[in-house]
Amino acid sequence: MPHSDAARPDLPEGPFTYADVGATREGRCPPGFNPLQVRTRIGEGTDVFTRAAEAVLTWEMHRAMGVGIRTDAAEAAPGVDVTVTLGGVIKAPCRVVWTVDEPRRKGWAYGTLPGHPECGEEAFVVDRTGDGTVWLTVTAFSRGAKWYARAGGPATRGLQHAYARRCGVVLRRLAGNPKD
Repeated sequence: MPHSDAARPDLPEGPFTYADVGATREGRCPPGFNPLQVRTRIGEGTDVFTRAAEAVLTWEMHRAMGVGIRTDAAEAAPGVDVTVTLGGVIKAPCRVVWTVDEPRRKGWAYGTLPGHPECGEEAFVVDRTGDGTVWLTVTAFSRGAKWYARAGGPATRGLQHAYARRCGVVLRRLAGNPKD
């Protein structure tokens, strides 16, 4: 059942372009959206986890990928607005929906705002398993909002998967494990 912003006081206020705000926290993909989940091994150990989490929370991973990030916040926090730019042409306004800050799990998710070419939510979470392995999981659900995103169909989804895989490659390098 979709959550409304009014029913979830822990979520930032709209105007999100989709109803099920926060679904990535629960690992759900609402009906009518395309799911995405890409998990990448980043490395091992506390230092790798700390460095990877910092790079995700402070936008460093995104910037290192060559993605433009416009925000007034030093790091992701619920309610923070951020505009992602690709190639200086595509502008994608988002708002951070939730964050997680646990001893073995850190990350955040943002949801789309009006003007974004897609409609949906994307989460970036770094976790450290019991054996010390550090992972980045990118989870999302989306559907095209602008004509060109809808027209791209499967190609657009392929680009989203490639982007999520690239997040892992870049984060591995930033966390000190260039080759794993």
